[in-house]
Amino acid sequence: MRQKRGLGPARIAGICGLQASTVHRVLVRHGLNRLDHLDKMTRAPIRRYEMNRPGELVHVDIKKLGRIPREGAAAHGRGRTPEHRKNMVGYAYVHTAIDGYSRLAYSEVLANEQAVTAAAFWRRAEVFFAEHGITVERVLSDNGSCYRSRVFTAALAGARHSFTRPYRPQTNGKAERFNRTLLAEWAYARTWTSEGQRNRALAHWLHIYNHHRHHTAIGGPPMRRVGNVTGHYN
Repeated sequence: MRQKRGLGPARIAGICGLQASTVHRVLVRHGLNRLDHLDKMTRAPIRRYEMNRPGELVHVDIKKLGRIPREGAAAHGRGRTPEHRKNMVGYAYVHTAIDGYSRLAYSEVLANEQAVTAAAFWRRAEVFFAEHGITVERVLSDNGSCYRSRVFTAALAGARHSFTRPYRPQTNGKAERFNRTLLAEWAYARTWTSEGQRNRALAHWLHIYNHHRHHTAIGGPPMRRVGNVTGHYN
């Protein structure tokens, strides 16, 4: 009943003639007590995994954002009038690479999500990780055409490439979670007067995210799990 119909402990208890507390204990024992821990389509428990070292697995993803019109855009992506929408100037694409162990992240706002662009981004991201003493062993991406391309495969060089299961964004969960944080704390955190202003603020926000923002899953900022490379703690 939990997996097929998504019913809660109280409703299941009424149908089965049990106490709700008893049903809850059964669900906990089988890892089914939290709906947000279940796959939205199959309601099977989501398998969560933890890497053992930096670079063991790096997640890559692209987030599409509406560009800011000349008259500016409201915070949180709300408040656009029909006139705003008519004057929309296309989309920007935030390319991100995030280390699965340390959560160290590198992002750039680029003009598109084409294969050549994604490949060039990855080469710069790999340099970023190398500067922090991280050698990338494996890369995980969705099944987007840019990631399936030969040019992106060539850019990976020695790193292995894995793909998420179709229609299962949870597999790339660390990138998905980072994107939500990115939107809330950077893209829609305030009212921006221009696209350039927002883009320039990304580097500052990434520094805060990597060096100072407490990450509950790792008990501190990402740099806490990265080797102390000279100059990177300043």
